[in-house]
Amino acid sequence: MSDILFLFQQTMFFFIPLLIVALGGLFSERSGIINIALEGMMIIGAFAGIFFIHFFQEAMDPQICLLVALLIAGLSGTLFALFHAIASINMKADQTISGTALNMFAPAFCIFVARLVQQTQQVEFSNTFRITKVPVLGDIPFIGEFLFQNTYITNFLGILILILSWLILYKTRFGLRLRSCGELPQAADSAGINVYKIRYAGTLISGFLAGIGGLIFIVPTSTNFNADVAGYGFLALAVLIFGQWKPWHIAGAAFFFGFMKTIASAGLPFLASLAIPNYFYKITPYVATLIVLAFTSKNSAAPRAEGEPFDKGKR
Repeated sequence: MSDILFLFQQTMFFFIPLLIVALGGLFSERSGIINIALEGMMIIGAFAGIFFIHFFQEAMDPQICLLVALLIAGLSGTLFALFHAIASINMKADQTISGTALNMFAPAFCIFVARLVQQTQQVEFSNTFRITKVPVLGDIPFIGEFLFQNTYITNFLGILILILSWLILYKTRFGLRLRSCGELPQAADSAGINVYKIRYAGTLISGFLAGIGGLIFIVPTSTNFNADVAGYGFLALAVLIFGQWKPWHIAGAAFFFGFMKTIASAGLPFLASLAIPNYFYKITPYVATLIVLAFTSKNSAAPRAEGEPFDKGKR
């Protein structure tokens, strides 16, 4: 039982940031903008959030400090996403090249600023954000032990973002317009929808969630930030594809990826006895993604106009 509890709690550390960043990519791609720059947005968001924590955590309540840092991380990711939006929407730049350029710029910028401010590229902090036990809820048999003990407030935030993403995409006028701009932008323009504005909104939401996800990835797994998120932005893209661009499917894919990541790194005794190399667990999600793509590519729910430029007035 203790091994299962440990495995579940460790999986949440990988699952939640993957989920949030992949949902960010969903908003962008549903609007018709490919967002390869999720990795860079995660790095910028994590850097801004950790920098805030580094200087202010001793003067604030840990949970309030973390919430403020999440807001700063999200806004930083949004600002960074604005460059991608301008290049892709207004300047009609190749979206893959724009995203790649931002991914290259982000770590260099963070290292430069960190060294400029504190003469070292590592930004250190103390992890005081773990919630040992949520009052009342932590006493619930079985469920309380799994969900409300030794947890982080970010776990609940991730589930909330998942629910809100589904509601926004499928139960609101904005969500309908967002999806229409990704699938049939010319028809959306004919209906009086400002495609540019909707695509800006999708890309900026993507940056906000990616920035939050970057900080959420760093906080439970480290005590310093070195301008690196271990390729999680690219991993989130794989989760997005594996989840077929649907929120609940993305959640399942993120949990699967997080679970396999945990198995590969945790070294549980009952798995060690099987003598299966850790590399097997690491590559399994990617192999599964390729298999899913091979069998579902014709019926993919990806936006049909994904990545296509849109010129207002051409119908």
